[in-house]
Amino acid sequence: MSLSVNEGATGRLGANLMCMASMLIWATAFPAVDYLVPVLPPLPLTALRMLIAVGFLIPIWLVWEGPGALRAANWGKGLWVGGIGFAAGAALLVQAQSMTDAVTVAVITATMPVIGIALECVLDGRRLTRALVFGLVLSLGGGVVAYAARLGGMGLGLGAVLAFLSVVGFSWGSRLTVKGFPGLSAIGQTTVTLVGAAVSTSVLSVLQVAAGGPAVAWASIGWPEVAALLVYGFGSLAASQLLWIMGVGRLGIGIASMHINAAPFYVMAFMSVLGHPWNGWQAAGALVVGMGVLLSQSGKQA
Repeated sequence: MSLSVNEGATGRLGANLMCMASMLIWATAFPAVDYLVPVLPPLPLTALRMLIAVGFLIPIWLVWEGPGALRAANWGKGLWVGGIGFAAGAALLVQAQSMTDAVTVAVITATMPVIGIALECVLDGRRLTRALVFGLVLSLGGGVVAYAARLGGMGLGLGAVLAFLSVVGFSWGSRLTVKGFPGLSAIGQTTVTLVGAAVSTSVLSVLQVAAGGPAVAWASIGWPEVAALLVYGFGSLAASQLLWIMGVGRLGIGIASMHINAAPFYVMAFMSVLGHPWNGWQAAGALVVGMGVLLSQSGKQA
């Protein structure tokens, strides 16, 4: 029994480290976007990001597990889960930010643990424990504290609703990625659903341009933009999403999603390296989030 408990604790530690690493890598997206937004409209940028990610993941999966694993995958289901959960979620998030602001979107993203745990309670029969509730409150509070100095600038309305729907879509997609493809490894689950998201966003991007929407200014893309695209597609999506799905598979979407509220701290750390000032509120928020994650997993596991 002692060995089993120790193994379980070690497994949870590893899974939490995966989620932390996922959010840390994901945070690199924000500096990268500074280079990309002036020349790439949001929807084509999202499509390119996902195409780059699957361009890395498919060869790695092929080498790691062989062509049989790719042939056996349920690509139709991947298109559905990735298209609704990740593609629609990403598109709604971009639209939400265009209608509000980054602070509003970030604060609403802090509700992801609530949504994740609600999905587990409704769909998986998870029991709420006192430690889980307290941990959830701390995680949510930490996410808000990270933006406390700027909460007065929040813009509510339809944009906020779209941001919330984006979080619901991403939570649902993450849960179904690990629940709906039980025969696949983590890299297979990640790749199949991101291919679905890449196909969906690419089709939507082509339709948007055909309808007279903004097109990519290819002539304005230089080596800095190419480097930023690689960081944005490979690092902050391919590597981050793989670690995220591995963490969700071990912890569940409810616990794993608490880590997203520490992302403002990681973004601040990267921006500080680039010369931006240090933000004590975000550092304090990350500490509160960490306490919430630890508390939510203390005591008897449901």
